[in-house]
Amino acid sequence: MKFKLQEYLHKDKIEAGCDEAGRGCLAGPVVAAAVILPRGFQHPLLNDSKQLTEKQRQKLRPIIEQEAIAWAVSIVDNNEVDEINVLNASITGMQRAVENLNEKPEHLLIDGNKFKPYKDILHTCIVKGDAKFMNIAAASILAKTHRDELMENYATEFPGYDWEKNKGYPTKAHRAAIEKLGITPLHRQSFKLLDTQLKLEL
Repeated sequence: MKFKLQEYLHKDKIEAGCDEAGRGCLAGPVVAAAVILPRGFQHPLLNDSKQLTEKQRQKLRPIIEQEAIAWAVSIVDNNEVDEINVLNASITGMQRAVENLNEKPEHLLIDGNKFKPYKDILHTCIVKGDAKFMNIAAASILAKTHRDELMENYATEFPGYDWEKNKGYPTKAHRAAIEKLGITPLHRQSFKLLDTQLKLEL
């Protein structure tokens, strides 16, 4: 039987779920999302984006965007990732997404175990929250689909790295392309891009 996602942590508060995509990538941005769902929202497919197929995520994205009380996506580019590190990029991205919501939440549900207080809004970190709460699952789907779309567009600008398939993650094909073609302006130079580049490892 499928695990049922929880609708909220605090029934009496306007809650936004927050998540990000792309932390482990060698290239491209970290993309974060924040979503406030209406009470009673239900969809049989809604789940952690990693548990869904690309087709299922693409089906859910317009439903979430149309039915959410508020949603926002933010982008932290690879240069900023290099500058502030990927954990801070993830936190910054989620904070920016919250800032861009057209309704102010009273409480944030954060996927993962790290966050920094944002303004006067209370937050709760939830490990694997995208598989536990609807609004975090919805945020994970928006972050993932928006980022995938970006990387597919970048793949036409920088062909040869297989980004249309690997979305910037460290696959064998991606590393082989880096070795053959070198790096692009979208690669994270603070990351270990090749085994021989130990000095670049965080």
